Amino acid sequence: MRFVIKHELKGRLRIHAVQRRMTCSEADTLSWFLEKQENITSVKVYERTADAVICYTGEKEDLIMLLKQFRYSRVEVPENISASSGRRLNTEYKEKLITKVILHYSSKLFLPYPVRAVYTALKSVKYIWEGIRCLRQGKIEVPVLDAAAIGVSVLRGDINTAGSVMFLLGVGEILEEWTHKKSVGDLARSMSLNIKKVWMEKAGQEILVKTSEIRKGDTVVIHMGNVIPFDGEVSSGEGMVNQASLTGESMPVRRTAGQSVYAGTVLEEGELKVLVKAVSGSTRFEKIVTMIEDSEKLKSSAESRAEHLADRLVPYTLLGTGLAWLLTRNVTKALSVLMVDFSCALKLAMPISVLSAIREAGERNITVKGGKFMEAVAAADTIVFDKTGTLTKAKPTVKEVVPFGEYPEEECLRIAACLEEHFPHSMAKAVVDAARKRGLSHEEMHSKVEYVVAHGISSHIDRRKVVIGSSHFVFEDEGCRVRSEYQDRFNHLPTEYSHLYLAVDRELAAVICIEDPLREEAGEMVKELRAEGITKIVMMTGDSERTAAAIAQKVGVDEYYAEVLPEDKAGFIEREKAAGRKVIMIGDGINDSPALSAADAGIAVSDGAEIAREISDIMITADDLREIVTLKRISDRMMKRIHCNYRGIVGINSALILLGVTGVIRPTTSALLHNTSTLAISLRSMGSLLPAENVEEVST
Repeated sequence: MRFVIKHELKGRLRIHAVQRRMTCSEADTLSWFLEKQENITSVKVYERTADAVICYTGEKEDLIMLLKQFRYSRVEVPENISASSGRRLNTEYKEKLITKVILHYSSKLFLPYPVRAVYTALKSVKYIWEGIRCLRQGKIEVPVLDAAAIGVSVLRGDINTAGSVMFLLGVGEILEEWTHKKSVGDLARSMSLNIKKVWMEKAGQEILVKTSEIRKGDTVVIHMGNVIPFDGEVSSGEGMVNQASLTGESMPVRRTAGQSVYAGTVLEEGELKVLVKAVSGSTRFEKIVTMIEDSEKLKSSAESRAEHLADRLVPYTLLGTGLAWLLTRNVTKALSVLMVDFSCALKLAMPISVLSAIREAGERNITVKGGKFMEAVAAADTIVFDKTGTLTKAKPTVKEVVPFGEYPEEECLRIAACLEEHFPHSMAKAVVDAARKRGLSHEEMHSKVEYVVAHGISSHIDRRKVVIGSSHFVFEDEGCRVRSEYQDRFNHLPTEYSHLYLAVDRELAAVICIEDPLREEAGEMVKELRAEGITKIVMMTGDSERTAAAIAQKVGVDEYYAEVLPEDKAGFIEREKAAGRKVIMIGDGINDSPALSAADAGIAVSDGAEIAREISDIMITADDLREIVTLKRISDRMMKRIHCNYRGIVGINSALILLGVTGVIRPTTSALLHNTSTLAISLRSMGSLLPAENVEEVST
């Protein structure tokens, strides 16, 4: 590919492809190709300008060489990529809008009045029929009002008014449909799978391979807490599968050998071996879109109120029209009421406000799964934080391995990594990374591993039972002990670290000391949340009292709770809600799932467990807690915009009715001003809620 570099910073490059024009398909191909490269962290391709913004790691020269070697014809892109990218959708609706505007003004300029009258009358049939159909269903709603206004204008020969009303209604319909489909598409794409590696069964062994290497007919192993990456059939094992991402139902279903499982669902309990039936994931996006569009989750209560209010106001508008005629005996003044209705603006502006806020959050790496969750964040006065991987850094590190017995330090770390690599948690990742850095090979040498949520892992090696986990799990639940000759060493373990305990045959074999430093932005984030109206900030952790107290003091939370279980977090949230508080839960692990579900809005952060991301109502992919503050600000401003829209719609339309009834303006002018104000409010509702700095340009 030929290109020029337009702008560059360390780790970021903006290029312009030297070609006559870039098609949507070419933009999708380039974007998909670059996203698959390990040294590229993010990509945005703008087909309109043929530009691409690439964030990368490593050497710039390597990226330039990769771009030089790129050819559109050499890249095979999965079928579902172009279908779900949203580029064709944007092009389609831009063309619809442009065509609508050109046809309207061309007809006014070039068509003779008789032809234009016939054309307008034919167009009106659609709206009049919608009104009649609504009446036949026993409803007096917005279509009835539109039909009455257009029908009366046509009958009076007021072609300009009828044409303007239909034009602006049509533009409003296109904008609403475009915004809705784009927002749903953006949300669905963010909910689509982003799994890079999976466990594949080969020759009786589990090996970790890239997702792209999996083919139809392969067998993948799904451990508890992980997302099922492909459609398939259970070949062996038993588990409880959460299908909320596809069905909306939060209760898990039991799956055993011979039963089907679907990409994007989460294994809450057990372990499954799945025979892969499809690897493209082509149906995943479509399933998510269908679920979102059928779900009431997408609607906030503000949207629902606007819809119901809009329909409830229609009879009053018709009544007002009748009263105006009875009092004035002036058809023109009566029509001034008919031409102005509150419902059109309410039905259009409110959903656009919510969907635009969701889209803006998405541009800032925040995925919101429904309007009602934005509303919940705006109303929240209490936030509950998990500690590990949330307030502390998502990448804890092993600082020391203290052996207690016959196993040397490196052997203990090797055993620990062999057990921990199966489960998605930041502490487990730290152990696996430490073993890798030391060059310790830990091929499968154990029997089936069992994960006890919020406690630890149990398995057998050479017929000897091995457990690893918290102090409570190892010493109380499993009844392990410290040999007397090592008691002094145990009593003097470094207090500045979190401890992971490894035991073999009920005897402590090693303590792995893990440093989990506090995020630099945590304290600042807490202060900013208080400034945004959060009155109660709580930290809950399964860690020790000593560690919890130290972190709580540094962060500045109002309350903290140590050595808590998953059900304790959920129970606390339920009690807070019962006391009348609106609660947000923020977590990243399997043990946070019950609390995320219980909260008014559950937020999963960074690269936590797949089950947390699936169950959560909101996902923050940026590795910065200050995005929580950003979310709060967007939500607050969305509600302010909605209330402002209410006031604007009521004020403007009431003034137009008054001016029309008193004869100051004609129905034609009244209709034009009404529809123009509706369009203006709707367009304003699509604007950004926060300043645009630090937000990368987004292709529309």
